[in-house]
Amino acid sequence: MSSDTLPPLKGDGNGVYRVHIVGNSGTGKFTLGDELSEILGVPCIHLDTLFWKSGWVQSNSEDFRQRVLEALGQSEKGWIVDGNYTKFLSEELSTATDVIWLDTPFLLYFPRIFIRTMGRLFGHGPPCAPGCDETVRSVFFDSDSILWWAITHHYPIKRRYTTLMITDGIEVGGNMRRIGGWGRELRKWKEDVWKMVNKIE
Repeated sequence: MSSDTLPPLKGDGNGVYRVHIVGNSGTGKFTLGDELSEILGVPCIHLDTLFWKSGWVQSNSEDFRQRVLEALGQSEKGWIVDGNYTKFLSEELSTATDVIWLDTPFLLYFPRIFIRTMGRLFGHGPPCAPGCDETVRSVFFDSDSILWWAITHHYPIKRRYTTLMITDGIEVGGNMRRIGGWGRELRKWKEDVWKMVNKIE
């Protein structure tokens, strides 16, 4: 079955949408999360904000899970979550009605994340989490640099979600949708979500 013949979001059948947005760093998860939050009228939970403590200190797994569970429980109408973190949250996010994989081309999103990171480095734009400011060292000389992460995780993440699509893709009855391309496919999908919510043919 083609994804074009299916609704843009499955939901739970009763108007509740729990959407998990995944993809590599810089592919647009944060932005899409906020946009869907506005369209659907449900809160968006940015996992980076919950995971990182001030000074780039990682939360321990139990504290992180607890904060995520509390955030997920704030709205009976559903939620939007952006971020991968499946190593920590596979059970907590298993109730997602929809998984949206942003499979953005590397040549599109890497310049975008580079510009965003440079902006943060020079104090333009908020950090990914409170108290987690970028420094020259963290950007260029750290093994955990967001730029290095984006480069080294492009293909591993693509392989992981390509494999998941075989069993969990909406074309085979699952709840996972891949959105790729240079922007047109994503714009069309967001428009379809808006039309669905507003019941416009």
